[in-house]
Amino acid sequence: MAPWLQERLFTQRIIAIRGPVTAASASDVVSILLTLDTMGTDPVQLHLGAPDGELHAVFAIIDAIDTLRAPVHALVSGEVGGGAVGILAAARERSAHPHARVRLSEPALDGHAGTAGEMAAVAGRHLQALEDLANRIAEACGQPVSRVESDLAKGVTMAAEEAKAYGLLDKVIS
Repeated sequence: MAPWLQERLFTQRIIAIRGPVTAASASDVVSILLTLDTMGTDPVQLHLGAPDGELHAVFAIIDAIDTLRAPVHALVSGEVGGGAVGILAAARERSAHPHARVRLSEPALDGHAGTAGEMAAVAGRHLQALEDLANRIAEACGQPVSRVESDLAKGVTMAAEEAKAYGLLDKVIS
């Protein structure tokens, strides 16, 4: 993103997350969130267009949102999916454009290699993180955890109005 645009968004308390949420992008978002929080308690607008996210990176952003004094309002433009749905669920207010999509799907486990024991440990941590994600989404939208887990496993994609009916969105902006 061009520096002048990033500066303009910062002064308006807007953070844009575009593309998959990675450790590097999460670190940037967390830094901006914490900085904006020190500057005041006006709401922070989080614009989400993230089709997926690494679970450890997603939870770094969720943890930061949970510690802020300033409320975070999320706006989905395009698609939010995989682990990034947890970021949407962490926001105090959640909205979307009419043609936005929310895709409940399990984030993949990428980039790990090692012995069988090491891989088993990684898989165990990943399953615990998936459970934490399902619990967070269920809590935000008022759905049973079992339904959210099932929908994550199936890869359910919802249009904005369907996501609102599911409880993931408060409103669809027309």
